Amino acid sequence: MKPKKNPNAEIGRNSSLYFMIGLTSVLFMTWQSFEVKFYEEDSKVSEVVQVMDELKEDVPVTEMIRTAPPPPPPSAPDVIEIVEDVDDVEETVIESTESSQETFIEDAVVSIEDVNVAEVEEDIVVPFAVIEYVPVFPGCEDLQTQAERKECFNEKVQEHIKRNFKYPTAALEMGVTGRVYLQFVIDSKGHVSNIQKRGPDKLLETEAVRIIASLPKVKPGEQRGKPVSVKYSIPINFVMQN
Repeated sequence: MKPKKNPNAEIGRNSSLYFMIGLTSVLFMTWQSFEVKFYEEDSKVSEVVQVMDELKEDVPVTEMIRTAPPPPPPSAPDVIEIVEDVDDVEETVIESTESSQETFIEDAVVSIEDVNVAEVEEDIVVPFAVIEYVPVFPGCEDLQTQAERKECFNEKVQEHIKRNFKYPTAALEMGVTGRVYLQFVIDSKGHVSNIQKRGPDKLLETEAVRIIASLPKVKPGEQRGKPVSVKYSIPINFVMQN
């Protein structure tokens, strides 16, 4: 069987070759178009300067104001009268207060009888641990030894704190806890004074001071047979229990 088409007349036989030739031509023309340069023609610009022969300027018309000259000073009188001073002026004499080597200063003699000597009682503060005779808390009078009175004093103070303890409401709401260290003095009259505090919050410090300030009057401590002030320290622990 013979083929219907002539193989020499096939159109698509060299299509890839023609495509490559056309693509190369297009790329070459595109490259040439980018390489073309255009130059602008030089333009000549002429500057015109106008010069004026005469400079005419309008001067404003001013008016001179003439003021009258000041009047001449009054002339001196023909007759000059001389007036004598009637009142005598007393001169004030200022004496010098500086002293020299020739000035003699008398020694002031003071009699011993004229001097009043007042005895000042010195307030001696003795720590509680080394006091000779400890302060006696109410209820500890029957004890004989100082060790028993010290122990009784500590117990009475702790009982007073537990009995009068009241947790501040604001501190409870904010959850403030901690330990407040207190130091106070039992003076020579048996009263609590000079309370010093140190704690984590002002609310707790205020409550601790209130408790210690409400301590009852005690028998003051004695040192060498005389009543003296005694320094005492104690911590108060504020703890919230669930």
